[in-house]
Amino acid sequence: MPDSSLPLFVQITGATGWLVFNRPDKQNAITQAMWRDIPRLLEQLDRDSQVRVIALRGAGGRAFSAGADIAEFDKLRSGADAGRNYDAANDAAFQALANAKKPTIAMINGFCLGGGLALALNCDLRLASRNASFAIPAARLGVGYAPRWVHQLVSIVGPAHAKEIFFSGKRFGAQRALAMGLINQMFDAEELETQTGQFMEQIAQNAPLTIRAIKAAIDACAFYGHDKAHLQHLAEACYDSADFIEGRRAFLQKRKPVFEGR
Repeated sequence: MPDSSLPLFVQITGATGWLVFNRPDKQNAITQAMWRDIPRLLEQLDRDSQVRVIALRGAGGRAFSAGADIAEFDKLRSGADAGRNYDAANDAAFQALANAKKPTIAMINGFCLGGGLALALNCDLRLASRNASFAIPAARLGVGYAPRWVHQLVSIVGPAHAKEIFFSGKRFGAQRALAMGLINQMFDAEELETQTGQFMEQIAQNAPLTIRAIKAAIDACAFYGHDKAHLQHLAEACYDSADFIEGRRAFLQKRKPVFEGR
């Protein structure tokens, strides 16, 4: 059983591994200790054979995450050296999420701000409630954003929308986020968890090796440049898999395939 007293914990439900931000009284703001724990917990979920999909959510229903805990900035982010150390922990969390081999989804209810939005941007997909709100208030705080972090946003919403988000620092709603392409789908708040669960179940029933290869190929095209040999290897591995045999047989037998990721 997960320890729900922790500010960040893992919960496995069926084939979904949840990473839960658990500081609802602080709008799930992320402390430096939490940033440092994210890579370890994501690796745990990535290695778990039961888990087919990794999902992030905030506890309490009012916020996905309000971002980094600004109360720590005077002590932990004051000056260039301290800023670099703090940003290194942020970057490790973003990289761990972006490099996860399994599909990743951010389920966003309420506030999704700053570093919380940066985490959501490093997920493969973002599903949000109609009452979700988004912002990157860096320009209002004097916080620097590394180019590698900006690149993720630009690749998803384009340069004009990215400039608007950064230059204004203002909050915008889920409807605007959907129009920008920042989120994939939007639901009523009371339907968000059910709809997200059904969507993740659809993903979990599909062939894991195919999804892994496609995820790597799309990310290479969109974000990282091309390592064609590696991507070709991932694609070809699908044809050598038991899942490929199962997929063919299930199609011919007109039944639902049961994929095992091997």
